[in-house]
Amino acid sequence: MARLLVTTTPLTGHVQPMLPIASELVARGHELVWITGAKFAQSVRATGAEFVAMSDDWDDADLERAFPALAGVRGFKRVKLQLRKMFIEPMATQLADLEARTRPDAVLSDSAHLGAGLFAEKHHLPWIELGISALMWPSRDTNPFGSGQPPERGGRGVHRFLNWLIFRVLFGSVNRAYRRARVEAGMPAGDRMYFEVMSRELILQPTVAELEYPRSDLPRQVVFIGPLLPPAGTAPLPAWWAEVEAAHVADRPIILVTQGTLATDPSELVEPALAALADHDVLVIVTLDRAVAVPTNARIAAYVPYQALLPYCRMMITNGGYGGVQMAIAHGVPLIIAGGSEEKPEIAARVAWSGAAIDLRTGRPKPNKLRKAVDRMLAEPAFRERAQAIQRVMAECDAPRRAAELVATLIPETERQAHAS
Repeated sequence: MARLLVTTTPLTGHVQPMLPIASELVARGHELVWITGAKFAQSVRATGAEFVAMSDDWDDADLERAFPALAGVRGFKRVKLQLRKMFIEPMATQLADLEARTRPDAVLSDSAHLGAGLFAEKHHLPWIELGISALMWPSRDTNPFGSGQPPERGGRGVHRFLNWLIFRVLFGSVNRAYRRARVEAGMPAGDRMYFEVMSRELILQPTVAELEYPRSDLPRQVVFIGPLLPPAGTAPLPAWWAEVEAAHVADRPIILVTQGTLATDPSELVEPALAALADHDVLVIVTLDRAVAVPTNARIAAYVPYQALLPYCRMMITNGGYGGVQMAIAHGVPLIIAGGSEEKPEIAARVAWSGAAIDLRTGRPKPNKLRKAVDRMLAEPAFRERAQAIQRVMAECDAPRRAAELVATLIPETERQAHAS
């Protein structure tokens, strides 16, 4: 039996993908200690892992309360500020949390938890990294992460120049902050950029290659394991569920509108979508935890079991959270994506490149733009056909099992023998 130290930043989209992997590892007899935010304690314990509260906790439900410096900051400046405040500045505290535990055989973290990388580096331990978004590392075959441009825009010469411009110039202050944080944590500054930080042993990417740009220089340790989908669960269906089934029987299009768990201001996407579709003969389902004006053809709930709803949906309108996008495609549902914050523009660009989405290239679309995108998706079956083709690839995957098998290859031989016995 191996001792694994698991650690995740306290973001819902970073913790949830780790849950099925943790459950699988515990089921195989491994001992897991998991350090993360207090709001996830129950979910962590349900996997069989031991929960440990992180020292520098915060709630992703209100980022501006957790990080007052973000208040009123938008656009590229906000992206850089989020990287520093949420992921870089906590590195020393994260490392201290890890060092307070019994030395494990390996450390497993989400890719944004930079303290895990420091811990593994300092103590010469295997670091297993779980991807929580689109691949961000520089490549000679792609435009840089953050440009929102598919690889066809320009050749390798253009890619090389833009990689230098964005990663080393525009994100120069982020790179300097990363190197300072390493020194503050007692490690040498080094010369790597923030966007070059990665595990040298194993990176579990929870998607399929069809939803990523092809790279001839993809790091050897990156393995596409397929989507990490939550269990079906037992949450009750909303009171209006009969309307969903009736619309499905009548072949009335059902459209899911969601802003995920992070960027949840309804004025950005939910309200424009409701306005755009108010006159359409469709049933609009909105997931939102606050009250908004709802037209007669829409229903709203704070939570709807996606596993039950998505098989009925003609499309999803979303701001492009990575987990929600994977779940939609896993059910063969094409997407209209309005991604304007965090890394969402990059996610939108990749799914549009795959042929399974329309990328609106803004996080605040006007109702008219949304209406045209919906009409196009209803009229052109190619989007759904492509989503269903990728769905078939995903159906061949068993991400938790594959992840656990790969983790086992990094466990020291003595521990593997003990586990086998």
